[in-house]
Amino acid sequence: MAEKKGERVEEAQGVKPPNACFGCGEANPDGMHLPFTWNYETRRVHGVFQLGKRYQGGTGMIHGGIIAVILDEALGKVCRFDGVQAVTAELDVEYLRPIRVDQEIHVEAFQASREDRNLHHEGEIRDSAGKLLARGRARFVIIDADKYRRTAGIEIPGNDGKG
Repeated sequence: MAEKKGERVEEAQGVKPPNACFGCGEANPDGMHLPFTWNYETRRVHGVFQLGKRYQGGTGMIHGGIIAVILDEALGKVCRFDGVQAVTAELDVEYLRPIRVDQEIHVEAFQASREDRNLHHEGEIRDSAGKLLARGRARFVIIDADKYRRTAGIEIPGNDGKG
């Protein structure tokens, strides 16, 4: 994939458990495997997808829940600009036009504001001609990554599990 100025595809750094996320995880055989790019100059996350019939709701159209997943993934990826881990606390999706299963879509997300541990992100899904198809807003809450991993039962290399 060609990179634009200020844009790069993120690669794993350090030792991390396999990513089993439904939306973007490479370790989830049933997942969507959505690839995103981060533009560090504009602080925006981008993705281009053509999903196919597997994610169909009404005949020939992408399921609304899948549209919400795509927006949640893109909005969540914006946290990387602040170097924090956060979880979705609220997600609001406006479905403006149906999205066909064979349609190429473009998603873009950015941070609208930050208040202490609360990150407010916004994003849009457009078609290849730029027509707005869906819009999302979310509030993410910054978490303690080590505490999250312990709660999830994920081993942390070099950590004795105490604390």
